[in-house]
Formats: sequence, structure tokens, C-alpha cells
Amino acid sequence: MKKLFAISVLALATLSIGSAKTYEIILSGPSRAGSIDLKPGQYKLKVEGSNAIFTDVNSYKSYTTPVKIETTEKKFDGTRVQSTKDGNVDKIEEIDLGGSKTKLGF
Repeated sequence: MKKLFAISVLALATLSIGSAKTYEIILSGPSRAGSIDLKPGQYKLKVEGSNAIFTDVNSYKSYTTPVKIETTEKKFDGTRVQSTKDGNVDKIEEIDLGGSKTKLGF
């Protein structure tokens, strides 16, 4: 019985890891998210633990940075990147994840 329980827990853990939701964002200019610099382009964003992983859609190169995860009262309609200008670079302050109550702070 213990063996069956262990297998069930492992299967559920695998499903939750495999089903991590990704979000698509487009950066119109050079950007900085936390400690990483991102070139303009389209990225897939995935949250794993306390890290945000940005994967360039064209080169498939991934960039990882720590992120502060917050839960809000209402769901966000769409994914939205909020940034401020720092010279020629857009400093990403927050990303609101569409269809969820989650926002990421950098």
C-alpha cells in the first residue's frame, strides 16, 4: 500500500511540473527583468518556484531570474508587462499573468 501511495504522489508531482502554464510576452525594446538583460522579441514565460524563466521563441535560449510572486483579489484579463525607462532599457517592474490572480515583481 505504501508503494502505491508513493507512486501516486510521484505521478501527481510529475503532472503538476509538466503542466506548468506558460505565458507569451513581447518586448519591444531592450529590457531588464531582475538581474537579466533581454533583447527585444517574443518570449515564453514560465514560473518555477521563486524563479521566472524567459525563453526566447526564436533562439530557444532561456534566462532565469528570481521573482517575487504575489496573489491579487481579481484575475487579470490578459498578461501585461509594466516597466519604467532607465536610459535606453525598459526596466520590468511587474508582470501580471493573464487568466490568473498572480503578479510577478522584479
